[in-house]
Amino acid sequence: MTGVVPDGAVPPAPVLVGCSHGTDSVAGRAAIRSILDGVRAARPGLDVREAFVDVQQPEVADVIAAATTGGGAAVVVPLLMSTGFHARVDIAAAVQGRRAAASRTLGPDDRLVQILLDRLRQAGAGAGDAVVLAAAGSSDPLAAAMVEQSVEALRRAWQDGPVTVGYGSASLPRIADAVEQARRAGAARVVAASYLLAPGFFHDRVSAAGADVVTAPLAPDPRLVEIVLDRYAEASALLPDA
Repeated sequence: MTGVVPDGAVPPAPVLVGCSHGTDSVAGRAAIRSILDGVRAARPGLDVREAFVDVQQPEVADVIAAATTGGGAAVVVPLLMSTGFHARVDIAAAVQGRRAAASRTLGPDDRLVQILLDRLRQAGAGAGDAVVLAAAGSSDPLAAAMVEQSVEALRRAWQDGPVTVGYGSASLPRIADAVEQARRAGAARVVAASYLLAPGFFHDRVSAAGADVVTAPLAPDPRLVEIVLDRYAEASALLPDA
């Protein structure tokens, strides 16, 4: 019968459910898919499924229900930069009452900062440039605190100019205001460092905020695959026994 493991047999690993926000952007969908494709390549045989909290299907609750039917287990890895409503409400509700767990979000993580540094260099940022870390934004105070951790880490790592933060929605300052503040502070050039996984609605807002240079989103990058697998391993250890 499905879900029953014979004595002495090793139970299958929990299904890894990579849950993103969802986007109408074709390029954005491809960027998110690249992360999960990288996970599949790194862990052949691991059941990796895609889920969403908005815009796209299937919904995360439906994916978790299917993965845990018959005694199976699942771990949701939020493909989100920080916590907020979707992580603390949508994803939390999807795992509640099932043999499932939700991991931490991707950020904050030092590897994300290293990707940001690479994106800044690739965009041609250099000495004297002011950097605005451009995040999506959330009304959740914990989300803002998590973004601030990444801002502080980027300040320590980026030695070529000041680093501030701007948000696409909900939180202040907004990205355009942060760019303008950097100019008023004397920056000859302002670089918006996209703290987003993929192209889409929020990256369009970053691009329209008036910065002289806008970096590419973080995906694709093999370090994102490493983070996803680390989050999966951490949450797998928290799963209740069958």
